[in-house]
Amino acid sequence: MSGTAEGAREAPGLRRRLGTGDAVVIGLGSMIGAGVFAAFAPAARAAGAGAGLLLGLALAAVVAYCNATSSARLAARYPESGGTYVYGRERLGEFWGHLAGWGFVVGKTASCAAMALTVGLYVWPGQAHAVAVAAVVALVAVNYAGVRKTAWLTRAIVAVVLAVLAAVVVVCLTSGEADAARPAFWSAPAREASPGDVSPGGVSPGGVLQAAGLLFFAFAGYARIATLGEEVRDPARTIPRAIPVALGITLVVYAAVAVALLGVLGGDALGRATAPLADAVRAAGVPELVPVVRVGAAVAALGSLLALILGVSRTTLAMARDRHLPSALAAVHPRFGVPHRAELAVGAVVAVVAATGDLRGAIGFSSFGVLAYYAVANASAWTLGPGEGRPPRIVPAVGLAGCVVLAFALPLASVVSGAAVLAVGAASYGVRRALAARGA
Repeated sequence: MSGTAEGAREAPGLRRRLGTGDAVVIGLGSMIGAGVFAAFAPAARAAGAGAGLLLGLALAAVVAYCNATSSARLAARYPESGGTYVYGRERLGEFWGHLAGWGFVVGKTASCAAMALTVGLYVWPGQAHAVAVAAVVALVAVNYAGVRKTAWLTRAIVAVVLAVLAAVVVVCLTSGEADAARPAFWSAPAREASPGDVSPGGVSPGGVLQAAGLLFFAFAGYARIATLGEEVRDPARTIPRAIPVALGITLVVYAAVAVALLGVLGGDALGRATAPLADAVRAAGVPELVPVVRVGAAVAALGSLLALILGVSRTTLAMARDRHLPSALAAVHPRFGVPHRAELAVGAVVAVVAATGDLRGAIGFSSFGVLAYYAVANASAWTLGPGEGRPPRIVPAVGLAGCVVLAFALPLASVVSGAAVLAVGAASYGVRRALAARGA
């Protein structure tokens, strides 16, 4: 084990308070969030047709399953805060751990701000930035009070969101508008021509890959379970059980929502929708459900923001312990048992960005960083030995290849900005090593 890992062991530890049910709920709260209310429209436009959207969803689920399996095996062996930052450091070397942690913290901090702005846009569009900042402050306070309180609030949020999604699916599938056999179900959405497009009437393989990359954003929350490895009871048993359960439930929910939306709107209208679920219930003849959908979207965004702050603060804690970030952020509150300085720092950055920024492109940006993060996780899982809980070799191999392909299939702006962030992270590592060598 590296010297940095030894230093981590000397730092104050977090308290193990979460059981399997709590871990599953936190994973669900991260995945079944605001993305399900918005991600299907851009994914449908990218896919080229309704059939392409379902193929993209299936592909995203396969990659997510491989990532989840690799993460679960690694988390059981390294039950520390930090997730893939820790796995990359221990299995591949300090640089790869740093790069994974950097991509996660920067990308997910942007996602936090995007979720906060989503809350503001649904609750009070005219004062979206002010509401976003208030949401960040409130949820940082909840996290500060202890992870058990976070788990209970997440449980309530998940229950509300699942109830809203169930109502949407039932209304759409029982409506006279729903007819999966009609051509519109499979038709290509209307979209502007762009270089490399195939005929808009067909399914583009590149479009399916891009749709999968965008939809992967909605699956990525299972990492939150792994980053909480230091706060889970019996992690060797709990984490490998909680991650696939949360992922499986999420896939069933997303598939039902996708079929319901396509059945009512068809591929063309879904691709043009700005609020797909609200448009679907309106098209199904139940406009009175639209305000309920808006409330559900706001609550879902709150759930995503809550879980994101939780995960980013734990990765920040792990990197601060190893001095990849300022060591002052490694403090654990003596009473509440949480990384309070890391949470306050993350909350402050998110609040500033949410107050001043427009992060409509955050899904693609975040997806690139998260896919890079999971690429490191799969490469780390490949190095596990037979006695270390190694998954079948096909799992990390498919996961690694899938992450790389989906990352570079994203829109060009997302690829460029994501690659730039990773380059800055690599440069910061080089500067840190050079300063350390000079000091020695």
